Amino acid sequence: MVKFFTTLLLCTLCISVFAEDENDYYPLITIPTPKEVPFEVGGLELLPDGRMVAALRKGEVWIVDKAYGDPKEATFKRIANALHEPLGLLVDGDDLLTTQRSEVTRLRDTNGDDIIDEYLAEAKGWGVSGNYHEYAFGPERDGQGRLWISLNQTMGPLIVKDNTWRGWGGTIENGKFVPRAVGMRSPCGLGANAQGDMFYSDQQGQFNATGTLHHLRDGVFFGLTDSLPDTKRPDSPIPDPGEITANVPMAEALEKNPLLKPPAVWFPYRKMGMSATDIVCDQTGGKFGPFENQLFVGDFTMALINRVYLEKVDGEYQGACFPFRKGLQSAVVRLCFGKDGSLFAGETNRGWNSTGRTSYGLERLVWSGKTPFEINTMQALPDGFRLTFTQPVDPKTAQDPKSYTLSSYTYTYHRNYGSEEIDTAPHKITNIQVSDDNLSVTLKVDNLRATYVHELHAPGLRNQDGKALLHPEAYYTLNKIPKN
Repeated sequence: MVKFFTTLLLCTLCISVFAEDENDYYPLITIPTPKEVPFEVGGLELLPDGRMVAALRKGEVWIVDKAYGDPKEATFKRIANALHEPLGLLVDGDDLLTTQRSEVTRLRDTNGDDIIDEYLAEAKGWGVSGNYHEYAFGPERDGQGRLWISLNQTMGPLIVKDNTWRGWGGTIENGKFVPRAVGMRSPCGLGANAQGDMFYSDQQGQFNATGTLHHLRDGVFFGLTDSLPDTKRPDSPIPDPGEITANVPMAEALEKNPLLKPPAVWFPYRKMGMSATDIVCDQTGGKFGPFENQLFVGDFTMALINRVYLEKVDGEYQGACFPFRKGLQSAVVRLCFGKDGSLFAGETNRGWNSTGRTSYGLERLVWSGKTPFEINTMQALPDGFRLTFTQPVDPKTAQDPKSYTLSSYTYTYHRNYGSEEIDTAPHKITNIQVSDDNLSVTLKVDNLRATYVHELHAPGLRNQDGKALLHPEAYYTLNKIPKN
């Protein structure tokens, strides 16, 4: 019994130290929300004047003012109501756009009193059956100025037999939804990268081994077969792929299903969350720390935020995900950078299971100004990986093979809910080169495997002050091995 409590105490201390370490660099500020309102955030946006605006899942829109100083001084004003589960917000000129279950709606304040006077149908064109799972997300704008939305796949019985284009992503043009890509399950997050390309996140389920980040573009099948019947429609941009080969490893599935495209990044289950949500790109000019142009992705179940580095290999995106910040108060559904470069998190667990101490709320993540010792990027090479760091490494520990472990695995493409990691194998690091400035390390690795996740741990690595990495793990989705 004494041994048990000693072990428990040590584990508790370890968790406490880990949380304090993250808090040293990115402290969390809880913004008290109106007590009489279930502040379940489904949309979050920055207004041109720096105020935040939040859409609530149960149909309201609120302006949040004075959110940057003392959180107790933040003020809240309801500006719209009677919406049907709005799950996105976007500033469009002097108006706001939000996506309800059945349409994209333009919210217009005609007299400048911060109250929405007009609710205008901006676009329609997809089915609504009454199924509880038929969420609609967005809109978000890509670098070409196109508005994208994503439609949750119907799951369960239909009340009205119309779930057209469910499980599709597309653009809004001339008042209509234009379908462009198929095979989504629960595409909660939408966001563009620094290059203006659109991405979406998806969550574990049928044909989805675990959480994912996908490059959203025209003519692509992302894996879930339930939405494929719509490819038979005359206005489908994607041909009917016919019979889909399943119950095979991902590499074989990609080979035998030409339309199928892999995610740019897999989020290994539990290791990197359980249900990916919103996507934002750090373009704060350094106000949020050393991760400019990288993506930050929320997680619902584990109430955390992950970080993603992307690169292109043979014209396709792939890259690495890293832990970033745990311990948020509730399920992270929406993210938005504020005028000062801090990151706001809008939260609701919708009554489902999620870690955290509350069911909903609003938090703000601020960079303390201190740079954490982290793996900044992980780049694929023809024979290994190049790691860059936020601080110079200690060459002795960086050149020691015992500082690293590397393994790889893949998943099964099947209708079952999720997939275990399969075909796991270790990799030997055969050579290590440290750059002259000690800011990067090149690892030569034997037997890299295309389409596999390569999981790296570097617990023995230290910086020049002898400090360990804040997060010593990284997960690289190696869809293609570079040729040079």
